[in-house]
Amino acid sequence: MGNQVEKLTHLNYAEVPTSDPNGLDSDGDGPRIGVSYIFSNDDDDQDENLDNYSSDSHTVNHEDKLFDPQDELECAIFYRDECVYERSSGAATHSAESLLNKCRPGDLLEFLATGHYPHWAVYVGEFQVIHLHRGEIKITFLTDVSQGKQGRIVNGLYRYRALPLDVVVRNARDYVGSRDQELYWRNSECFAAWCRFGKREFKIGGEIRIGKQPYRLKLRFSEKQNHVLEFQSLEDVIMEKRRNDQIGKDAVTQELANHLNATHDIKEEHFVN
Repeated sequence: MGNQVEKLTHLNYAEVPTSDPNGLDSDGDGPRIGVSYIFSNDDDDQDENLDNYSSDSHTVNHEDKLFDPQDELECAIFYRDECVYERSSGAATHSAESLLNKCRPGDLLEFLATGHYPHWAVYVGEFQVIHLHRGEIKITFLTDVSQGKQGRIVNGLYRYRALPLDVVVRNARDYVGSRDQELYWRNSECFAAWCRFGKREFKIGGEIRIGKQPYRLKLRFSEKQNHVLEFQSLEDVIMEKRRNDQIGKDAVTQELANHLNATHDIKEEHFVN
């Protein structure tokens, strides 16, 4: 049977209560509790131009689509004490044409543009990729999927043991044409990562959200400035990481500063005589 979870609208921090109204542990010293994305929609639906993109067009249609590596936030995901994902800044990106000369079947690709969610795909050979987009698993030419965006091979971001490359490709091909209620993944990243690693944690409902949050998302703003969020599932961490990628480092920094200032004001109110 396919997935029966309803996909409702995106829920943000202001709309979803956490263990503390300000997103902080009760003692004030622990990490913030992250949002649960149980009812979130597929964030790749935000990029509506992909279906209409033609490989005959070699320019980016919107000025804000150019990827700025300086606005990419370094981060790491931990399951309890084990690091399962880590991304540092400065990773090189390439044009779609250049990627075709570098990737091999089974590779994971990520296409980037400022102001857009990262789009992931599995390269399956013959210049084609398989990816989840707008509620359907599709096989498409790599140059069409890129939409003129820069891309990179991201096999090493997740630290799980990869499946054999032929199995990765077969996993992707087995679901081509699946759509809507037949889907088990929230977005293109979860689908592509599942194809390569085969872990149920990438699937919708793959983990039960009960009890303490075992996942931590560590945001690295500088060598001395970090911020940590806690989540109950890998799926939720990925959704929050992708939201940060979409709004960019500067916006996340400002969002955090606003949160900390608001928290300080609330705490001061509690001690007013």
